[in-house]
Amino acid sequence: MAIIRSFRDLRAYQRARNEASRVFKMTKTFPKEELFSLTDQIRRSSRAVKSMIAEAWGHRRYPAAFVSKLTAAIGEANETQSWLDDALDCGYINASQHEAFDAAWQSIGGMIASMIVKADDFCRSAC
Repeated sequence: MAIIRSFRDLRAYQRARNEASRVFKMTKTFPKEELFSLTDQIRRSSRAVKSMIAEAWGHRRYPAAFVSKLTAAIGEANETQSWLDDALDCGYINASQHEAFDAAWQSIGGMIASMIVKADDFCRSAC
């Protein structure tokens, strides 16, 4: 494992940040009547993933807190996938866009799950 000095060095954080930006750009095409519902919700959940990874990093002195925050991050990634399903169902994105976004968030969830499995490695450096 490479030396990680900041949450910004974590690949999962970097990927979630990039995908949250892509979600923001994609939702600019959503209808105005979705601004305070689907648009707001998918932006919030996608941004929450990276924020929770950052927060987990700050809590890594306590392995249970680290794992708890990462578990919540997976939940937000799953929520983002659910909102993507709604965007597809409403015709705001097409099937290929949905597939690409969904695969990205599935991958991010897998990266976070891997961090949970290796929590002791991440938490050891916090002491």
